[in-house]
Amino acid sequence: MSRSKCLLVALVGLLALVTPGQSALRARYDNYRVYKANAESEAQLAVLKQLESSSDSIIFLEGVHRLNADVHMVVAPHKVPDLLEVLGREEIKYSLESTDWQKAMDATDESVAIKGRAGDYSWTAYYELDDTYNWLQTLAQQYPGVVTLIEGGKTYQRRSILGVKISKSGTQKPGIFIEAGIHAREWIAPAAATYIINQLLTSETASIKQLAQNYDWYIFPHANPDGYVYTHTTDRMWRKTRQPHGTCFGADPNRNWDFHWNEVGASSSACSDTYAGPSAFSEIETLSLSNYIASIKSKIQLYISFHAYSQYLLYPYGHTSDLPVNGDDYKKVFDAAIGAINQRYGTKYTGGNIYDAIYPAAGASVDWAFGTQDVRMAFCYELRPSSNSILTGFKLPAEQIIPASEELLDSITAMVSEVKNLGYFD
Repeated sequence: MSRSKCLLVALVGLLALVTPGQSALRARYDNYRVYKANAESEAQLAVLKQLESSSDSIIFLEGVHRLNADVHMVVAPHKVPDLLEVLGREEIKYSLESTDWQKAMDATDESVAIKGRAGDYSWTAYYELDDTYNWLQTLAQQYPGVVTLIEGGKTYQRRSILGVKISKSGTQKPGIFIEAGIHAREWIAPAAATYIINQLLTSETASIKQLAQNYDWYIFPHANPDGYVYTHTTDRMWRKTRQPHGTCFGADPNRNWDFHWNEVGASSSACSDTYAGPSAFSEIETLSLSNYIASIKSKIQLYISFHAYSQYLLYPYGHTSDLPVNGDDYKKVFDAAIGAINQRYGTKYTGGNIYDAIYPAAGASVDWAFGTQDVRMAFCYELRPSSNSILTGFKLPAEQIIPASEELLDSITAMVSEVKNLGYFD
């Protein structure tokens, strides 16, 4: 075994000893460095993949999937010398992007709301889980017969996966399902989902009133409640669920759905941020939510998932570059939706099928809805900011919640119109 390979094995072994969640203290990333690396050979890609699966002492901000694609690594200070030794000996090109990731994140003001002020619920701050749940419960009281509380199951820590059904017509209408917050650190996703709930109930804009009147909406702002709470109490950058898997915690709930599970774009290492879990639907969050969706699948014609970030609109598939049989229709809806999102603020989205537009990623909710539940239109939004905001991308300033949500609703309005024109709501 070469010296560099011995060093890599030793480094991975040391990293595996670090257990996320051991401390109740809030995680900080003072003096963590951010490096950009690029694998130009399969051997180099394998080295990066092995590092990605080690532990939380090296955090990959993108998945390691392709040759000649930049990946950013957040590296604990004590691991920098060993990491650079590995990269140098393997001749992997890299550059230093930041010397203190905590300072970069601290420069972003998220304006988190004060806990317990659900009565003042607005979209000028990010709220904790209980505040949002209290607000949803208040809506059911304020709009009897229109807003119904729905539960998509329980979490590992026995929290409710709480959502609302909005039905203004009094009769069954075509159903639109929105799932947000499946990745815990992507705070803009649940914020946008709650904004849309509020607009469907209160807006006087004709196009939005039509959306509320002509469709039944099933909206879950928090598909990963345990993870979201953990981002508030312990580690702002936490992505996964919180179920223990050996010495590590959580699985990636958007790699855990039972459709081409763990075929590509996911990890089999429990310490990885893209850990697919020991089996499909190993996480109670995905299993219970999928059971709820299956129970109403005949009522759902459009499935939408909110993520962040990079300003993409994506559609099936993630496990293959092959397009869905109705790929031409997907392209028409895609064109209408990204055209509309650009109109209000000039925000530019791109995208396409998941595999080619962003990266291979099997086991996602959107693919499962399309591939197993006969939901013929299923999309994923990667919301603001753009992909250029790598150092602070998950911490979108609270002042952007409203504009990001406004343009998103513009896009969904156009999406629904085109889906209707194509006959999917008939």
